[in-house]
Amino acid sequence: MPPKNSLKTYVDDSYYHIYNRGVAKCPIFLDRTDYVAFLADLKFYLSPIPKYFKGVSLKVNKNDKTYTYFPSQQPKNHTGKIDLVAYCLMPNHFHLCIRQTDKMSMSYFMRSLATKYSMYFNKKYARVGKLFQGTYKAVLVTEELQFLYLTKYIHRNPLELTSKLSEYPYSSYRNYLDIIHQNWIHAENVLTYFSKTNPKNTYQAFVEESISEIENTPGLTLE
Repeated sequence: MPPKNSLKTYVDDSYYHIYNRGVAKCPIFLDRTDYVAFLADLKFYLSPIPKYFKGVSLKVNKNDKTYTYFPSQQPKNHTGKIDLVAYCLMPNHFHLCIRQTDKMSMSYFMRSLATKYSMYFNKKYARVGKLFQGTYKAVLVTEELQFLYLTKYIHRNPLELTSKLSEYPYSSYRNYLDIIHQNWIHAENVLTYFSKTNPKNTYQAFVEESISEIENTPGLTLE
């Protein structure tokens, strides 16, 4: 029997919860530069390519120095085919919420992302073999409530590492709080459901309330 959610339903113009972890649950991010490299890949694949591409610069925190990442080869770009709604990188796994415009966009995007990061990781740590635990898993989002609670679940993942979600540097949550602005993150379709002025109905209030509602959300896979 294939692993849960390894068999995908490919649908045009649809949202998905994508996730994967390291083989045997081993870490896939060992230091800050590993997180930066993965985020730089996301930024490159999902941003328009400059005419003269020299690398991807990425500042993780406003007080950090800027890292410039140089892909070893010119990868394909997925701008306009994939919208990244939310992400969270954890030591041994990652979560993405994406929208694909046509039914094969997600497959091409994830193949590019996994291959590129695996090559970087194996070269850096002088290892061979697969980095991820099989192919990525994907759950088709079919309900509005599922869509909203999925972003909440993704942004709450770091609670095992930090008590302040707004300070976790490897999540898209700070984009939603207007702390940082990564123009390759599409938070607008989520934020339209929430208020900017009513403190009881902000996205932050929604994310940082009890997680009990998430566990019973139809169609949401918790990994």
